[in-house]
Amino acid sequence: MLDGIGIVGAGGEGRAVAAYLAARELPVHLYTRDLEAAGEIARCREIVARGVLDGRFRLREVTADPAELGARAVVLVATVTTAYPEVAARLAPHLCPGQVVVLFSGKLCGSVEFAHALAAAGAPDVDVVETDALFAARPSGTDGVTVLGVKGWNLISGSTSAAVARRAGLLREWFPMLEIARNPVERGLHDFGAVAHVPIALANLGAIDRAEELLFYVEGVSARTIALLERTEAEFAAVADAYGARLLPMTEVLDRYYGCPATTLLDALRTVKPYRTITAPTSLDHRFLTEDIRSTLVPLQALARCAGVATPMVDAAITIMSVLGGEDFRRTGRTLRRLGWDGLAHDAILHRLGAGGRVAGRAA
Repeated sequence: MLDGIGIVGAGGEGRAVAAYLAARELPVHLYTRDLEAAGEIARCREIVARGVLDGRFRLREVTADPAELGARAVVLVATVTTAYPEVAARLAPHLCPGQVVVLFSGKLCGSVEFAHALAAAGAPDVDVVETDALFAARPSGTDGVTVLGVKGWNLISGSTSAAVARRAGLLREWFPMLEIARNPVERGLHDFGAVAHVPIALANLGAIDRAEELLFYVEGVSARTIALLERTEAEFAAVADAYGARLLPMTEVLDRYYGCPATTLLDALRTVKPYRTITAPTSLDHRFLTEDIRSTLVPLQALARCAGVATPMVDAAITIMSVLGGEDFRRTGRTLRRLGWDGLAHDAILHRLGAGGRVAGRAA
């Protein structure tokens, strides 16, 4: 008998989601490979939340045994997206029909990759749906989490439209800020961080490489940086259009996220309260760069090539970071093969996405 919510990952997002759902008096079970890093949470079965979410929230269980997730009705994955193949392989032996896997921060077509990885690992047919990271949160010691902000809007998509139709009602009950995307491309390309992180980092490459202190969104942006962001945004929008999706302007996305009705992107970035204290990476080997390149820019470039859409900014960013990082991101990232779309033409991928037909319930 399936019961409760299993959360995979005890980083900032995982702890924030666990506290948020426990605050709604839902039965939350937290799974982490590193019990030591969450020592007090495991010992007390309690998360101490500070910031915009404040209080002590009880958990049903904290475990390092993935087999415990087999009894949960909902398995919510709040890890970095680059770990999806590994997480799927670890979960596959323990999943059973009727469960749903919910990805928090799937990036571009994360639910498609995760479902494909589960199938390859012999898992039963389960629904896989995704949204973005909804919390700006940081781990706090081994006992809690600091929540800087909660997004007021985001999108849901899934590996199939049927999975979304079956699961959207429950997710929107828990997270009423969610709306249903046309397809995983629309949801994935609305990830503001995927648009912003790499161009801002490239504009501040020297400071990051020297590990200098820098407020990423406040001191790291200028009118010239905004030009990079806007050109990148235009390429995201062109690829979205080629796959039956529509992107909102970044200023509107930020306003929907956190309520900052600025007319320019520069003003919006400097107005968003949760962004004011976020510091820049102190290394090029940071998820602001590696995760967004592997899990958004690489599949975006591959989809663009299938559709005949030019993406010179995205191409340049992948090339520069591959050279600097000593890693061929086009090979190690989320390739079409990892989506199960290797060798498919544009029309075939459109068919897989169901482009042109909205999933019932989209409010925007």
